[in-house]
Amino acid sequence: MSVKLYKPTTPSRRHMSALGFDEIDKKARPERKLTQTLKKHSGRNSYGRITVRHRGGGNRRKYRLIDFKRNKTDAEGRVLRLEYDPNRSANIALVAYPDGDRRYILAPAGLSAGDAVVSSPNADIKPGNALPISAIPVGTVIHNIELYPGKGAQLVRSAGVSAQLMAKEGELAQVRLPSGEYRLIRQNCMATIGQVGNADHSNISIGKAGRARHMGIRPTVRGSVMNPNDHPHGGGEGKSPIGRPGPVTPWGKPTLGYKTRKVKNRTNRFIVKRRSVKS
Repeated sequence: MSVKLYKPTTPSRRHMSALGFDEIDKKARPERKLTQTLKKHSGRNSYGRITVRHRGGGNRRKYRLIDFKRNKTDAEGRVLRLEYDPNRSANIALVAYPDGDRRYILAPAGLSAGDAVVSSPNADIKPGNALPISAIPVGTVIHNIELYPGKGAQLVRSAGVSAQLMAKEGELAQVRLPSGEYRLIRQNCMATIGQVGNADHSNISIGKAGRARHMGIRPTVRGSVMNPNDHPHGGGEGKSPIGRPGPVTPWGKPTLGYKTRKVKNRTNRFIVKRRSVKS
């Protein structure tokens, strides 16, 4: 998918870019039976307390129900069209099955309208087909990976990402995730062949603050420009250092690199190698 640049008619337009949406059907309306109302929470939990800061506002949008389970076994579906999904970075594909059922799936790179997709242990190794990991050859690029059989895919779902099946042994398979982490996954879990499409999503420059507000992102203020009573980094004459061994949250807890994973997490045994540390 191409990246569209703008003429610098305003200061914000100078640095703004957007996707060209070449592959998707721009005039398509979302399938009504596969959408539902998406309520805004503005970063608040069930107690009404803000647990994720800098969220709120933004355009209204409907949630598209995605078939992450791919449990329509041995039925060949036909891709009707590719669509934009405002709820995720990847594009989605509307698939129609012979019995009249329609479902949305994540659109992998190379999938286009008219292509056939199938979910089966005997399916061909081509983009869009879903198979149990036990039926996928070692070395294959995959995405949309389950962690628990039948629960639905939880891993490798963002635009442009992919994992690689590295090895199989017993009931487990070793998969290299996009982060560089090597993880053991049960071989009876489902995965989809190919790389997630819309890889140019990472090349987009928002360009102006208003566009972030349309996404529901509110302004973020640095702690170093606050007063000492508002943030531990605040205060001091001029541009002062934070006065601490490392950066902290507004409530004094370590942040930016502080490990939050439980030391005795029960799933530690499935992680063969931790993700690559980026310098």
